[in-house]
Amino acid sequence: MSSDLDIIIAGGGRVGFQTADILADRGHDVTIIERDERIVSDIADQWVATVIEGDATNPDIIEQAGVERADAIAALTGESGLNLAVCLAATELTPDIRTVARIDRAVGTAYTRFVDAVVFPERAGARVAANEILGSDVQTLADVTANLDIMHIRVAEGAPAAGKALSEVRFPAGTLVVSDDDGERIARADTTLTPGSSYVIAVEPDVVDEVLNLMRG
Repeated sequence: MSSDLDIIIAGGGRVGFQTADILADRGHDVTIIERDERIVSDIADQWVATVIEGDATNPDIIEQAGVERADAIAALTGESGLNLAVCLAATELTPDIRTVARIDRAVGTAYTRFVDAVVFPERAGARVAANEILGSDVQTLADVTANLDIMHIRVAEGAPAAGKALSEVRFPAGTLVVSDDDGERIARADTTLTPGSSYVIAVEPDVVDEVLNLMRG
């Protein structure tokens, strides 16, 4: 999936809100659907995303959130059955939309028959949810400190850095390309950023957009 996506998140609790925050920081257009009036007010006060008060299983509500133009919907409430219902309703309205559901570990992977991806926030938090929403081209693997992300980025065909050696690419200060394309060696000045290949990169948050532009276009 490309950058600048329209994403709907059902559930504005801890996991949903943190996921929305990550996606908004990456430049995506995020809409949160939340039925708790107090949570809706808290989200609106923080200006992280557009927020709609209502039940996300209601087709009228997800249509109001713009499901017909959305690239992905993630149902991240604390209720697995509700999350599945949201994803199924969204798919009925927009068949090509990417669906991600938060589920309890107890229900296992049976839900993958009905959704594109599942997440277990108790085991892995909002960053994993954000990765699943966006697909596999860009993933944040971990927070090393509060000020550094480790990202796994696939080079897009036609991106500014595609086909160039590291020594030829002017990455912003605060960037370190860690691995080569097979993940077996530390990247060197002559490492080529091959389109379709993925690289591990350490990035300071304020230059993530510049790095993604170079690698993804």
